[in-house]
Amino acid sequence: MPSKTSLIAVCTGAAPAAIAIAACTYQIPAAGEDGLTLIQFTPAGEFKPGDGRALDVPAWRIDAAKANAVIARHSARTQPVVIDYEHQTLYKEKNGQPAPAAGWLRDLRWVDGQGLFGAVALTANARAAIDAKEYLYFSPVFEYSRVDGSIEDIHMGALTNNPGIHGMRPLSLLAAATAAFIPALTPQEHPVNPLLKALLATLGLAENTTEEGAIAALSALGPIKALQDRSVAVCTALNLPADATPETLTAACTSLRTASPDPAKFVPIDTVNEMQKQLAVLTSQQQVDQVDKLIQPALADGRLMPFQEAWARDLGKSNIAQLTAFLDTAKPIAALTSTQTGGLPPSGTAKGDAQLSAGELAVCTAMGMTPEQYKAGGAA
Repeated sequence: MPSKTSLIAVCTGAAPAAIAIAACTYQIPAAGEDGLTLIQFTPAGEFKPGDGRALDVPAWRIDAAKANAVIARHSARTQPVVIDYEHQTLYKEKNGQPAPAAGWLRDLRWVDGQGLFGAVALTANARAAIDAKEYLYFSPVFEYSRVDGSIEDIHMGALTNNPGIHGMRPLSLLAAATAAFIPALTPQEHPVNPLLKALLATLGLAENTTEEGAIAALSALGPIKALQDRSVAVCTALNLPADATPETLTAACTSLRTASPDPAKFVPIDTVNEMQKQLAVLTSQQQVDQVDKLIQPALADGRLMPFQEAWARDLGKSNIAQLTAFLDTAKPIAALTSTQTGGLPPSGTAKGDAQLSAGELAVCTAMGMTPEQYKAGGAA
């Protein structure tokens, strides 16, 4: 029910004081394929009755925000809104005449800059009447605010021949699958733009491709500038002009794939791999030689003890600079390069007994042991 601050506007001929006329002023074209009829219910912005009658508000009005509220109310309904003939549903109690339905309002949508549109499922009789031009206009019945004239709800509508609102689009029959709230135009009224036709052909799309389909195809290509840059880069790499045709590019790529490489410019990968292996072996051997040249003198002069040799070699493999620095600061053990006996066997050593090496004698001296004690400890 309308509120105390709203009234019902009936979109057809003469009406009581609280009733207003609203309808299209364009002739309805012949019906096309079976499906939903896309009907304009209101223009966008402010509008008035076309017959000049006085209103209790400055004008009726609707915008996107108000339309969303109207659409929400319509969507909340559990029964479809009826579309009849000449608003007979409103007058059947008075005149006793039947009020057959011409169709049912299925959906409402707002189209920016145009107005509120509805998808109407017309009956076969209604479609036939439109085709026969028995009805040329549509008249909505809407609720509006008596405060500012804002449209608040759509209650019903009717096919009529007595229009009231100027500036609305005519009825047009479209297949339900289109679901586009824009009246259909014949090809003569809306010819294909030659530039658009060429663009569709370039994209490999049919002439009847929808705008959404063309946009999707363009989006899939990505930024055109980036594509151009990549194309120029490929042409430059192939020594081709920047505007080379696709056929020329294909031929150049095929030639690269099938031609034998120039041995003066290209080396087989197997040869490169073998060369790398040999280089690795030589590098490793050179490193071993360098480490050996550092360790042998250090063992001889006491900068390294025998038990340190393995550690020193591992350090030299991983960081020869660090090994060099260590040996540069290590102090030689003098006992390893000279003996207290002047190279003669120690006194008290029986002739023919096993002699100790210079290194072992140095250990004995450093530890205050006799050779016999050292040997006894080694045997133990």
